[in-house]
Amino acid sequence: MVIQSDQLFWIQAVAYALLLAAGYVSFVYLLLAIPRRRRRWPALVMQRWARGYEVPPRILKLFGIAAGSRPVEEKGRLLAEGGIRIDPLRYELLRRFLLLAGGGSLAVGYAAAAKSWTLPGIEPVHVMAAGAVIGVFAGFDRTLLVSLGKYRSNKIMREIYVLSNQLLYYTGSKMSLHAKLNRCLPFCRAIRSDLQLLLNEWYEDADQAIKRFKKRLGTEEAHSFAETINSLRLNEHGSYYSLLHERIQDYKEKLELAKESRKETTSYLLFVLAGIPILNTFRIFVYPWVQEGQKLFDALN
Repeated sequence: MVIQSDQLFWIQAVAYALLLAAGYVSFVYLLLAIPRRRRRWPALVMQRWARGYEVPPRILKLFGIAAGSRPVEEKGRLLAEGGIRIDPLRYELLRRFLLLAGGGSLAVGYAAAAKSWTLPGIEPVHVMAAGAVIGVFAGFDRTLLVSLGKYRSNKIMREIYVLSNQLLYYTGSKMSLHAKLNRCLPFCRAIRSDLQLLLNEWYEDADQAIKRFKKRLGTEEAHSFAETINSLRLNEHGSYYSLLHERIQDYKEKLELAKESRKETTSYLLFVLAGIPILNTFRIFVYPWVQEGQKLFDALN
């Protein structure tokens, strides 16, 4: 059988097409065989998973946590003031678990040290120290959250003070409130992302955007500033700018009080630090004379 030239041409065309398809499939599977890169932000992935995961009620009941109770609401308020965006129920569950884990580690370390047990790869004293540290942090978390909230509140108040002064500078301007706030954005650092999100959500629903901004910051000064912005949004009258001026004076007084409080705390700390060399001097130079005098009186008696 003699193959004609046109038949040979089509056979070659089909062969090349099949070869091209096979090469394409091989190339695709070769790309799929390349090891995938790890997720760049694993913390965000865990955060999204934690938000979608609901703690079973029986576990909350086992740890003595009631949803909607006063301690949980108080802890949620402290977390919001400290800028920690986590569900208060999950936080309280984690805190109580760490408290139990710290107490258990302290008990195991103490028992191992008392009965001369050998723990694999770690000393009993280290187990006791780790349990004590975890227990202290989990037990006195309220004090830490209050301190963090005060620090963040003062930081936000300083930025709101600068932001309000800059906003007061645009009194009488024909720009919209959104444009004025956009001009004030470069003067912010701590609340810049929250203010940028407020401006992005402004034209979708300004009222809800201001409420979300107020909830994200969670401080008293942020609440008053958000209410002032909402009043200016509804009616940019000169009286509202006078109200803004009064708020600026209140912020200034609070900043002065916070500054004086920091000075007093620093002076107390320096006083304590200054007492350490005095005690050391007493221990080195005076205490030996006291001991010698005591020995002399004992000899006389």
